[in-house]
Amino acid sequence: MPEPQPHGVLLLDKPAGYSSTQALARAKRILQARKAGHTGTLDPFATGLLPLVFGEATKFARFLIDARKTYEATLRLGVETTTGDTEGIEVARVPVSVDERMIDEVLASFMGVRDQTPPMYSAVRIAGRRLYELAREGLEVERAARRIEISHLARESFAGDQLVVDVSCSKGTYVRTLAVDIGRALGCGAYLTALRRTSVGAFSLDQAATLEALEAGGTEAGRERLLPLEVLVADLPRRHCEAGEALRFTQGQQIAGDPAVGPEVAIYGPDGRFLGVATAACGRLVPTRLLATAEAV
Repeated sequence: MPEPQPHGVLLLDKPAGYSSTQALARAKRILQARKAGHTGTLDPFATGLLPLVFGEATKFARFLIDARKTYEATLRLGVETTTGDTEGIEVARVPVSVDERMIDEVLASFMGVRDQTPPMYSAVRIAGRRLYELAREGLEVERAARRIEISHLARESFAGDQLVVDVSCSKGTYVRTLAVDIGRALGCGAYLTALRRTSVGAFSLDQAATLEALEAGGTEAGRERLLPLEVLVADLPRRHCEAGEALRFTQGQQIAGDPAVGPEVAIYGPDGRFLGVATAACGRLVPTRLLATAEAV
């Protein structure tokens, strides 16, 4: 009989020096999990909250991938690098002559919805290749701008050439690019020297565990830290089914639904167990993601 597998969400405090994939691989080994994924890449030099999904939770990861994220970003003013962070080569240096009032005005100008062009040193694919692969070959290609939203951007501290800001933004926002743009708007340039993700959706960094703590606790303790996978759909409207409806839904059949609810609905059985997600269409609820095993619930 195969060993039971973990299902749920692990909130990890990713250390510097690890890619998101490397941090995930280490957590998988600790939890002895076969199936897992992460919900939004953090650059290797960045730290902070990286939610990991295990087992059946991987089916619902997109709800966190799409969630708003918050960061503490440290900028060094007066210098630009090829990558916009510490991993690049210095390409420009300008004297810093700014004050807090100027900084606050510039930060306020970046609030709201805007277009942002992904940096060359990013994992975006163009013609089947990652942009960072092209950048390492000395190539620069045209990139389509993406619509992002900055809902909060404020100065936390400023001393000398070090500026620390808090930023809350939509998915797809490159804080490295934001740092470069802030520096240019200030007239002195800037690059990112540190980045720490402090929240993803409703989850905060103070709920997260380090890899060292997970390893010290072992597999069983690590699995006990898993949040139930339905936390991923906590923001969706709920539909509780009676037994017959629940059976039909788990078999992939449509069930009746309120046309005013949607466009997506979290479906629960009569015992309160989460069964999956449905899309509302023409007064019906169409299954789009179902739990495959009773073990997951």
